[in-house]
Amino acid sequence: MPPAVASEQNTVPLCVDLDGTLIKTDMLWESLVRLLQRNPLYLLLVPFWLARGRAGLKEQLARRVKVDAAMLPYHDPFLEFLREQRRAGRQILLVTASDRRMAEPVAAYLGLFNEVLASDGQSNLRGKNKAAKLVERFGQRGFDYAGNSTVDLPVWARSRLALVVNASPGLEAQARKRGSVGRVFPPPGSLWSAGLQALRPHQWVKNLILFVPLVTAHKITQLPLVLDAVQAFAAFCLCASGVYVLNDLCDLDADRHHLGKRTRPFASGALPLSAGLLAVPALVAAGGLLGCRLGWGFMAVLALYLVLTTAYSWGLKRFAMVDVFCLAGLYTIRLVAGHESTGVAYSSWLLVFSMFIFLSLALVKRFVELEAARGQEPPAIKGRGYVAADGPLVATLGSTSGYMAVLVLALYVNSQEVKALYHHPMLLLLVCPLLLYWVSRVWLIAHRSQMHDDPIVFALKDRASYVVGILTLLVLWLAARSWSA
Repeated sequence: MPPAVASEQNTVPLCVDLDGTLIKTDMLWESLVRLLQRNPLYLLLVPFWLARGRAGLKEQLARRVKVDAAMLPYHDPFLEFLREQRRAGRQILLVTASDRRMAEPVAAYLGLFNEVLASDGQSNLRGKNKAAKLVERFGQRGFDYAGNSTVDLPVWARSRLALVVNASPGLEAQARKRGSVGRVFPPPGSLWSAGLQALRPHQWVKNLILFVPLVTAHKITQLPLVLDAVQAFAAFCLCASGVYVLNDLCDLDADRHHLGKRTRPFASGALPLSAGLLAVPALVAAGGLLGCRLGWGFMAVLALYLVLTTAYSWGLKRFAMVDVFCLAGLYTIRLVAGHESTGVAYSSWLLVFSMFIFLSLALVKRFVELEAARGQEPPAIKGRGYVAADGPLVATLGSTSGYMAVLVLALYVNSQEVKALYHHPMLLLLVCPLLLYWVSRVWLIAHRSQMHDDPIVFALKDRASYVVGILTLLVLWLAARSWSA
């Protein structure tokens, strides 16, 4: 850029929007999510606050909630551009529809802005109001403006240059029709990809537990029962995705402090928080409608799953040991749902085995997080009731629980149920060393800090786990097969 042009540009103030532009999120939704996390009953007050206007709603939320400016997901390329402009001596203003109580901490943290213009509880500095304010202050075409949404079009129409940040090509085209466009900072990723990631489809593999009763009862070939199990599986997947979205919304701050979880769609700003708040009831309602025809027993189990997972997201996960027993219980609930959806008789052996093995997996998950927290200050997992020193105890409890599951399996081989289902029940003892090896290996890898923070994801990518699974199925097939001529 020629020196004369650069000098001219630096004399024109740069006005920067906050929500969706400087940060890849929205302070209104950030504050609303935190308020509902504190107490969901605040939702009843939101319509009354909104009746006073959007500025009044923002003020009420800002009075009750604080957002850590240091942990917000900033649009890094645009932020670096602002730093360059600041070093060049340009006047930069933060001009936002967010409440002043929300905007000023961001400006103070970044140290880039000469002034903050924001909503004040009476006036909502958005769209035409923002355009009029800036024209009154700097004159027509007397400022450059950086924004990201359709509400910024009136501001761009009256600015000298439009800087389009984190917006779609369609919005960029509209901005060009209304004036001159300077720099364009494209969005960092696909909304569809982020939305799919938020649903966590890889976690749906956990719901395959619903088919276990059919397998252990040797009824997996009965098509009507399999179809019922498939419908139950789909209902659980929808509800589980709704709960995962809710959990991510409740865990915003904890995820942003976590080295690996900070890239999750909501924590990173790749997906709007408003989309998450809409997705939760939609997914749960769809799952409930799908599960209705499976009977009241299944619906009761599904409701229990939703209550326990919601309680876990809202507070139980903060209590040491209570959290892992909740996680283990959620696996066992899936097993019960498999029985209820297909009508297969319950097996006390299967239920007890599931309690021990799933508790071991839940403890693996927590142990991995504790090991990762060892080098942190303070040495604790944010949002959890543990400190790093709890790691050895958690490992002891987890490995013991895994070995107890193997003991239950060994005792099951001598039960009357086995004799009714298998021609060669003693062959089932071969599953015990396979399971012992797998449990021991999982804990060895966790101890070496090589375990994924979710043991289910680890198992899906681990060749040895597939080998153990195939060998286990082979043993079960051989034990059930009749060898008589």
